[in-house]
Amino acid sequence: MMGQFEARFPTDRLYCKNHMWARRGAAPPRSPDSTVFRFGFSAYAVRLLQDVYFLEWCVDPGTNLRERQEIGNIESSKAESALYAPMPGLLRRFNELLLKDPSHINVDTYGEGWLFMMEGAGDTLLTPPQYLEHLAQVWPIAQRTIKGQMNE
Repeated sequence: MMGQFEARFPTDRLYCKNHMWARRGAAPPRSPDSTVFRFGFSAYAVRLLQDVYFLEWCVDPGTNLRERQEIGNIESSKAESALYAPMPGLLRRFNELLLKDPSHINVDTYGEGWLFMMEGAGDTLLTPPQYLEHLAQVWPIAQRTIKGQMNE
């Protein structure tokens, strides 16, 4: 629960501490030591952002990324934020649909609203139970942030 709102999380994927989901097998990997993952925002992130209307990338496909490297920016009715790589690896491609219309993030976050594909080991990704545990730890901070926004 996020306050009075229920957030659902598919259990057929992994999650990141920066509130993205990762689904394996989006394309064949180039290296036997890696997997290709498709990434998108979790329901938790979408609920906090609300109404995403702008998405911009500052790296190009084919770039080798460090974990937590800045890769873009997002704006919504509630927040403006930098986006960071959820793991180290090779950025394969962006969801072209979102470059034309980022509102798909709001409508179909676990489907057409996916953000990008990356190739890497994925050993820093969280299982659904680990992600729920992480959410329990960060929810008090999120509540304070939300209350602060409402009082502005």
